[in-house]
Amino acid sequence: MKRIVVFVTLLFVLSIFGACVHTGEPPVKAPVSAGIEAILKRGELVVGTAGSMPPLNMTTKSGQVIGLEPDLALMMASAMGVKLRLATMPFVELLSALERGDVDMVMSDMTITPKRNLEVAFVGPYFISGKSILTKKNTIAAATNTEDINTPQTSLTALKGSTSQIFVEKLLPKAQLVLARDYDAAVALVIDGKVDAMVADYPICLISVLRYPEEGLASLVKPLTFEPIGVALPGNDPLLLNWVQNFFGMLEGSGELEALRAKWFTDGSWLKELP
Repeated sequence: MKRIVVFVTLLFVLSIFGACVHTGEPPVKAPVSAGIEAILKRGELVVGTAGSMPPLNMTTKSGQVIGLEPDLALMMASAMGVKLRLATMPFVELLSALERGDVDMVMSDMTITPKRNLEVAFVGPYFISGKSILTKKNTIAAATNTEDINTPQTSLTALKGSTSQIFVEKLLPKAQLVLARDYDAAVALVIDGKVDAMVADYPICLISVLRYPEEGLASLVKPLTFEPIGVALPGNDPLLLNWVQNFFGMLEGSGELEALRAKWFTDGSWLKELP
């Protein structure tokens, strides 16, 4: 009986001691995302973009990167209370830069695909696109399905590392494929008659027709595919992912996101700023 009393008394003393030690410590803070912490510490949000995919992102005659995505990136930086830096590079290099930590996120007309989503996280879509064709040939412009142009006599160009490249390789395997570093180079191949057509997202094809009215370019009236465009983020940063999700939720709910889409897809006054 004495042993039981001593044991109970010892437990009681230890519990009081433990409580005293616990109350003397500051409350444990939840871990902070490394990405958010780094962004706030440096006072700068770094967003990767190609800067050559109008009207989502493009470079003006003066070297400024403008478009729907730079506007969204600037709004995000402002909401974080930091400056924005747009890091431009070839499209094919963007996801590697994100994985290395050279950029905090990627916004560059990037389609959300299952394969990409295995490597990085995505938020979106903030825009729905689809594959189309830019050409000077009436026969190709009138195509209603892929079989109309899936021939060895057809030469196509697509952006290296893009879903357009995958589209051609899988659905148009008989056609000759010439990969381009950026869309300016791809459009030039079409204009110069070096390829029959460019496969790209519908907005880029449409804007190219408007941008070069004297070249006799044409695009499909209706996109061939469904392409959800989103923000690519590090897959190991839940707080940054959650922050961007909530940010876009607020933009969509307030109508600001729709207003930005209208600004860049309805009003073409920015075309005169392009080289």
